[in-house]
Amino acid sequence: EEYVQMELHELGREGRQSFAPGRVLGSASMDSSKRSEMRLHFARRDLTHRNCAYKEKDIDMTANGRRGAGYSGGRGAIRSLLRAVTAALTGFLILCSTGATATDNRSRWAEDYFPNIELTNQHGQKVRFYDDLIKGKVVAINFIFTSCQAVCPAETARLRQVQQALGDRVGRDVFFYSISIDPDRDTPEVLKAYAAKFGIGPGWQFLTGSEEEVIMLQKKLGLWVPDAQEVDPKDHSINLIVGNETTGRWNKRSSFDDPKVLARLLGDSLHNYRFAPDAEIADYVTADKRIELADGEELFNARCKACHSVTGSGIEMVGPDLLGVVDRRDPVWLRRWIKEPDRMLEEQDPLAMALFRQHRELRMPNLGLSDKDVESLIRYLDHAGKTEPAVTDANR
Repeated sequence: EEYVQMELHELGREGRQSFAPGRVLGSASMDSSKRSEMRLHFARRDLTHRNCAYKEKDIDMTANGRRGAGYSGGRGAIRSLLRAVTAALTGFLILCSTGATATDNRSRWAEDYFPNIELTNQHGQKVRFYDDLIKGKVVAINFIFTSCQAVCPAETARLRQVQQALGDRVGRDVFFYSISIDPDRDTPEVLKAYAAKFGIGPGWQFLTGSEEEVIMLQKKLGLWVPDAQEVDPKDHSINLIVGNETTGRWNKRSSFDDPKVLARLLGDSLHNYRFAPDAEIADYVTADKRIELADGEELFNARCKACHSVTGSGIEMVGPDLLGVVDRRDPVWLRRWIKEPDRMLEEQDPLAMALFRQHRELRMPNLGLSDKDVESLIRYLDHAGKTEPAVTDANR
């Protein structure tokens, strides 16, 4: 049953963590032989919500997985046929029990678990966490505060990329919630202005509520960090929770995961692929050649790309395009600006303040970069746009 659950939900393919709210269950993985074995009977079955009904599409019923294999009679053939039928019936019963588990999880991880606290969104509307925000929905939930000078702005910018990848499905099939941990400062008006700075579209609510109840919610969702937040409540987890309340499936993910991966998780996987278009299985033989990343490019993609581009297109994202920035700025100033922008803003450095006012008063976050990281980014920014990335057949 464990293998069936992982196959149906593909928890192992990308090494992601699955959790029941409030406790981490661990990383799920499956080797290729087990995956192939389970695909023999289950990979083409679509699990429906709330019951064990399913529809069959091209199910392989032979022991070796070859469709249309001949049947020649005899005891060996009969035993093979019986084994195949038994496996198919066993698969059906396991599939049913998996469906029942989703229903059971609904009672375990629903009204009796999630606190139905009252929150207020950026439009001043009162909502209940369970009844109005997550019941019957696929959701992404994180915690922020708008005065954060560290990673909160980058976290919001990264999730903005996920929202853009999902398009108009956000607010219809998928719902985003960012909940403030600083209710005294983050009024609905402040949250609305914060969302506007990032160009947040519909389907994403920024919420505030009682500090005590928000802390309780963080604990229930497994996003409370005791060692840190008992000293400073704002030293919070930058992870997010994504889940489908109907099926009881929940995952803890990093806000800095690849936006395309998070978009597929929220848009396809958590919906049990009922919206996903049919696609052929990819083959390494026909895969594109691998692009070698330049020095510092991987770091830029992980930490900076949510806000900046290096294309010279003139299209501004959350922050400005950085093509040619190494030539335009004093090298000492640029290195310090990348490493500790918060201190430069506190000191009211003239150029830092000018950039702050120019870009909707969005603070450049302090990402905790080392001197080595800063040098890698400088080399990449200096190199970007001057040469094409190298292409190699290695590790094709």
